[in-house]
Amino acid sequence: MALLRRYGGYTVIAAVFVYFLYTLSFPYKSEGDEPHGNDHSHDHGHQGSSWKQRESYDWARVPLKHPVTSMIPLPTGSPLPMPKVQFDFKPEEANAKNIRQKRQADVKKAFEKCWRSYRQNAWMADELSPISGDGRNTFGGWAATLIDALDTLWIMDLKEEFHSAMKDVASIDFGRTDAPTINVFETNIRHLGGLLAAYELSGEKILLQKAKEVGEMLYHAFDTPNRMPITRWDFHKAGRGGSQVADETVLVAELGSLTMEFTRLSQLTKDPKWYDAIARIMEVFEKQQGKTRLPGMWPIVVNARKPDLTQDTGFTLAAMADSLYEYFAKTHVLLGGLNPLYKKLYDGSMKTAIRHTLYRPMTPDNADILMSGFVRAEGSEANLYPEMQHLVCFAGGMFALGGKIFSNEEHVTIGRKLADGCVWAYKAMPHGIMPEISHLYACPNTTDACPWDEQIWKDEVGRRADAGTEKDPLQNIANLRLPKGFTAINDRRYILRPEAIESVFVLYRITGQQQWQAAAWDMFTSIQQNTQTDLGNAALLDVSVSDSKPPMMDSMESFWMAETLKYFYLVFSEPDVISLDDYVFNTEAHPLKIPK
Repeated sequence: MALLRRYGGYTVIAAVFVYFLYTLSFPYKSEGDEPHGNDHSHDHGHQGSSWKQRESYDWARVPLKHPVTSMIPLPTGSPLPMPKVQFDFKPEEANAKNIRQKRQADVKKAFEKCWRSYRQNAWMADELSPISGDGRNTFGGWAATLIDALDTLWIMDLKEEFHSAMKDVASIDFGRTDAPTINVFETNIRHLGGLLAAYELSGEKILLQKAKEVGEMLYHAFDTPNRMPITRWDFHKAGRGGSQVADETVLVAELGSLTMEFTRLSQLTKDPKWYDAIARIMEVFEKQQGKTRLPGMWPIVVNARKPDLTQDTGFTLAAMADSLYEYFAKTHVLLGGLNPLYKKLYDGSMKTAIRHTLYRPMTPDNADILMSGFVRAEGSEANLYPEMQHLVCFAGGMFALGGKIFSNEEHVTIGRKLADGCVWAYKAMPHGIMPEISHLYACPNTTDACPWDEQIWKDEVGRRADAGTEKDPLQNIANLRLPKGFTAINDRRYILRPEAIESVFVLYRITGQQQWQAAAWDMFTSIQQNTQTDLGNAALLDVSVSDSKPPMMDSMESFWMAETLKYFYLVFSEPDVISLDDYVFNTEAHPLKIPK
């Protein structure tokens, strides 16, 4: 799930504060010293309140204060032929098939355990707490885990479980919630994306009906004077007819990552209003693409009220921006290549990203890998900080897929090196699981050889370490629990994230190389060994400890079953199961059919 593939449970104000703290880890001042941003994670804002909503809003009948008078229509015409994406797999040998099927069965077994526990302990809640067994409502109370996992059930051939859930899916009321605010992005990728994908796979009409109900609800977040959406949205104010204006502080991924789901909903319902809604947003992105402080890309934080997407100075492919960039090539494919806008946005942003955000880290084995870091652009300077986020591990798959879609082999190569970088990070850690956020030492450039220099590494560790740490660099490294190559570990958690296996899956399907299946199995076994509980799998607090198992947190987000286990399963599936020539995945791993 790229995050804005999940940034953490924050409201906008709290997330702004988090982003401000985040920027303090870099040696620069933000323009005007103003705190910006928030955290695009799953807005797990705890949604309890002192009151309960009694009425249910029929969103299709709630009047709009700013209705659109002239709709932007879906592109017309026959879809253009797309280049072949998947490798031309040959029949496999019997031994290889047996190994693959056994590994696939182990992944399915892990999913079934989690699903049974959710049904028995937290049915219709958004999440199961995998240690205590409690249910939690973190996404509106609309059974996020159920909806998120529907297409996984179908793909894993758990059809009985799938069909038995239909009556409960049909009973979900998207007209009511006890949550004070709704994260539009998260609701879009989990609920709308999940319902659309499950409908496309199964043909169950109730799923398209429920998807339309979600779409009608989310459409009211766009009921502002400039038709820019409110991304952290006051559900009840809108339902009661209150006036709305777009926010001045918005995460760029939350503004720009609605295109796939809204486009597909318009295609399936023949109603252009959802496509119109996102088309207006993307026109703003296009007009301002060359006017930012790092032309080609957009900063992490933007102003949707003006709208102005140019002022902030922080740029990244990682948290708070990720799925914006992920969706360009994928929406291009969903539209059959009939709108040149999305290729323009992809080409321009990736050109800038390659030049400014990518770096080759110095590693003990001199690995020819790439990472994508954080850039602060001020004046004529664009300074790269060699951060490594687990979230940005989706970028390997993004570049490789974009390279195939747009016939750009350089991007496929970049995608392979980025995916290799995340596989390296998993292997480098004591339990075989990479941490949430860390730093490495960036080589002078991305192309030349970069021999390991232990003294440079030690000096960089010392420079990043807090004042008062050991003068002895080896003792300092031991105290900070840093494997060779890591200069800092800023967030030691692993929260069951899917981004690394997502790219491994894409690279396997594109290249056909067995190394990716081997890497996936190593990752899966490491995760299973360290995260299993009696009820499911738990997030880890610190993956850097070496003398014991990492301590657990009582959290199992819905993306564990929707994304992480789905991608592991698909790596070991036959290649025609959800072929990349037939489907594109949204950032929550929900496959949407490519129109032919």
